[in-house]
Amino acid sequence: MLSLLQRLYRTKLQFLATVCTVAGIVLLLLAGWTEQLSGWEWLWALPITDLGSALFTTGLIVIAFEYLDREDSEIRAIQRLRQVLGEQAPAMRDAVIDGFAFEPEDLTRVASPDTLDRIARNSLAIQLGDRSLAEEVYADVRQQVISAKERWHDLDVSISLSPWNAGPAAGSGSMFVATVRWEYEVVPGTPVMRFACVSDLAEYRELNRDPSVTAVWYFEPVGELDGASPDAFELVQFTVDGHARPIRRSVRAGMQVFTVSLGKQTDGSSRPVKVSYTYRTLAQKNGHLLYVDIAKPTKGLKVELWYGDCGIRYINVLDMIASSTQTRIARTPETVPTPSVAVGFDGWVFPRSGVAFVWVLEGEVGLVRKARSK
Repeated sequence: MLSLLQRLYRTKLQFLATVCTVAGIVLLLLAGWTEQLSGWEWLWALPITDLGSALFTTGLIVIAFEYLDREDSEIRAIQRLRQVLGEQAPAMRDAVIDGFAFEPEDLTRVASPDTLDRIARNSLAIQLGDRSLAEEVYADVRQQVISAKERWHDLDVSISLSPWNAGPAAGSGSMFVATVRWEYEVVPGTPVMRFACVSDLAEYRELNRDPSVTAVWYFEPVGELDGASPDAFELVQFTVDGHARPIRRSVRAGMQVFTVSLGKQTDGSSRPVKVSYTYRTLAQKNGHLLYVDIAKPTKGLKVELWYGDCGIRYINVLDMIASSTQTRIARTPETVPTPSVAVGFDGWVFPRSGVAFVWVLEGEVGLVRKARSK
């Protein structure tokens, strides 16, 4: 069955053939009629006969032939196109693939996000030789990195431990005061940052999945201390490009939240800013652990811990950074009065990676020796 476009083309061709043929006959009759009349000799100078013959021939022969031969002509054109495509398809395919490989901007202009995901998964499956592994790896990377609203650069975390004098010096309830300063460069993905401290594990896990919360700490209740206690956690300073920002604190049972607005200069701007903030928190001495969690994709990391006058004999460092590049760990010499340990990494750090500091207390070493002597 002919399509609407084909029927329209055939109708127009028939109409044109009829018009040309009739016009040609009229001109030929006019030329013969003028030869028999006197006073119309001036028309003899016009090529009426030639025009009539041309129109008659075109309408009767050429258009009629095109009309009859059109179907065979389309078949021949399709065959030629298939031949050209068959011969040039490999070269065209290679040119398109090379263009996409070297010019990712071209790929983003012609491909939808779903298409880009399929291309990435298929490419990774070819490289790994395992489609299931490639799909899981890409899904994880997409969830952690591609979906992240922010990317941090040159993250510098400085931690200072000191004994907490408001509690016991040893045993249950003994604490370290950890003063932690974060500084990094970022294009803000949100105009407001929120820091929460809770004493409920279920709430802690829920807030950890909340994208509106910048960071959340879990504080195990000890005596009268819980997540809502000022001693348990306090955001003491926050600056954007060196300018101090006001901090608002809200409290409810077992929980406190600190909220900071980054200011109008960050609203809808793609300009990176330097964010710096300092907070104090308590860490149990008998917990033997302080963990620094990296919540966003981060390029370049330095974490340094100072632990002088804390009764710590030694600190082990566990870097939870998945990379083929090794981290750098540096310790101050034993002759330095204020010991410290620093961890450095120049590559990209994925979210939910981090650095853990595990300490051994001087008092515990003595207890172990006594136990062994018995």
